[in-house]
Amino acid sequence: MKRIRIGNGCGFWGDNLDAPVRLAETGQLDYLTLEYLAELTMSILALQKAKNPDAGFATDFLDVLQRLVPILRQQPGLLIVTNAGGMNPHACARQAQHILAHAGLHRRIAVVTGDDLLPQLDELFATGHTLNHLDNGTPLAALRDRVVSANAYLGAQPIVQALQQGAHIVITGRVADASLTVGPAVHEFGWGFGAADLDRLAAGTVAGHLIECGAQATGGLWIHANDATQLENIGYPIAEIAADGTFTISKPPHSGGVVNVETIAEQLLYEVADPRHYYTPDVVADFTTVRLEQVQPDVVAVRGGTANGITNTYKVSVAYRDGYMSAGTLVIAGPNAVWKARRSGEIILAKLRQAGCTFAESYVEILGAGACVPGVITATSDPPEVVLRVAVRDERKAAVERFTKEFAPLVTSGFAGTTGYTTGRPPVREVFAYWPALIAKAAVQPIVEIL
Repeated sequence: MKRIRIGNGCGFWGDNLDAPVRLAETGQLDYLTLEYLAELTMSILALQKAKNPDAGFATDFLDVLQRLVPILRQQPGLLIVTNAGGMNPHACARQAQHILAHAGLHRRIAVVTGDDLLPQLDELFATGHTLNHLDNGTPLAALRDRVVSANAYLGAQPIVQALQQGAHIVITGRVADASLTVGPAVHEFGWGFGAADLDRLAAGTVAGHLIECGAQATGGLWIHANDATQLENIGYPIAEIAADGTFTISKPPHSGGVVNVETIAEQLLYEVADPRHYYTPDVVADFTTVRLEQVQPDVVAVRGGTANGITNTYKVSVAYRDGYMSAGTLVIAGPNAVWKARRSGEIILAKLRQAGCTFAESYVEILGAGACVPGVITATSDPPEVVLRVAVRDERKAAVERFTKEFAPLVTSGFAGTTGYTTGRPPVREVFAYWPALIAKAAVQPIVEIL
């Protein structure tokens, strides 16, 4: 039975720049996927594009592509699928084309667009597409003037079209993470998107979900990781998929990390609300039918992952401006550090109230005393030092700026053992909030172009 090997060398924008190169060098891949986009990333890219029409994509991809040039010479059959295009796939593709041309490589680059709904948002509202908030039902028009980005999660179909047109590199905007893997599988095995192939699409979705976050499937964040796991040399995941939808997850030989039933099960349930209904643009996958088996060291066989229907909608990720925030820290050392730190945070907010500054949201947390997971992990004794962190958010930038000036005074007017102020005042950042919605697939038109 025909099998293809798909390795994912990136789980988010900011992931290890060496990982894709090492994976392509040693993974014996047919496809290299690179997943760069989170919800917040799209709003950042939208602002970059607003300032510079040639920006708005994940620039790390260009660094990676430059380093992949020698490998692409040696492996002319290696294909790349990535959503690095972000808010500006054409600009990303043009720069990628320049890198390849300068190296004397001739590769056909395809661009997938159509996910960016911002230019047609008012038209969508006028034709009845209200983009109501999935949690509370509020129409998006209620804050139209604050919207920064609105992108539909496209599926695998335009990726398949690009590959059918002979693309060696496919650069997309916002597509569902798992679809980066589903697309190559559909193309290679001739699967369709109708009822007859839904179970295979679901299995491909499981494969894509397992590798989409990179090293999380190969020992990253594994609860039993230790020095023997060699996280400094962690290998990134490879899905070897068969035509019937069964597959294995592994990593390159002699790399660090570990692939076992536990690491794969942990990733399987990552970011999953209802395991019977994992919604994607391609299929609704049922994760409760998945079966895992350790077949070799660092090789887990995966079976199951059946379909539980298909939707007639795309998910839409909207980002909108929601004021300003800042967070500052101080180190509090010595006896009663936790109490002194909490009181110091309260003092900061009290002094701001005296100055006439209140905030829509404020939060005091004591790092080192169980603040990361309140009520789950608590300090068993009074620690010798803790980190005080105070954060605020408000519509008024001036009020947030005033907040940043109240940390340093505690070094001389606060409790003994207060330090850690030498990095300067904390920065003020604009807040972008997340708005999830749905839109009819018929209202969105994916576009595939060969550069």
